[in-house]
Amino acid sequence: MVFGSMILNRQRRIRIPMEELRKFLGRAQKQLELPADSLTVCLVTDAEIARWNRSYRGKHGPTDVLSFPVQEKQSPRARGGKSFAPSRARAYLGDIAIAPAVARRNARRGGRKFPDELRILILHGILHLMGYDHEIDTGQMDRRERRLRRTLALDES
Repeated sequence: MVFGSMILNRQRRIRIPMEELRKFLGRAQKQLELPADSLTVCLVTDAEIARWNRSYRGKHGPTDVLSFPVQEKQSPRARGGKSFAPSRARAYLGDIAIAPAVARRNARRGGRKFPDELRILILHGILHLMGYDHEIDTGQMDRRERRLRRTLALDES
């Protein structure tokens, strides 16, 4: 039996197109050549994501998406050219938390459809799990995300 990545809905305030999101997640993982069970997406309340945003980033209030990698990414070269972790341990990248209420507000402000906003956040979260960081890089994550948005037929707004 093959298991795919999970999308868990732990909030009830916003109606979510779950099947649509699962299909998108599968397409994104295939495009990025990630194993089907490499991550979990959890849809959470504003209060929950605000707590995590404060605890993990020192920022006040809710945000739209947070990524929680299983371990800090190191290049193979930094480890002497070899990976010492069992392959199964490296296959799971981590978890992505998304606050649908924040995402819906941001979609309205940005002139995007809510389902598109959720897909953009999933893609953004995956890139963070893969080790990209737009806060410290010189545009690599942004360029990769824009290319993937085009490839995956996401709204470019």
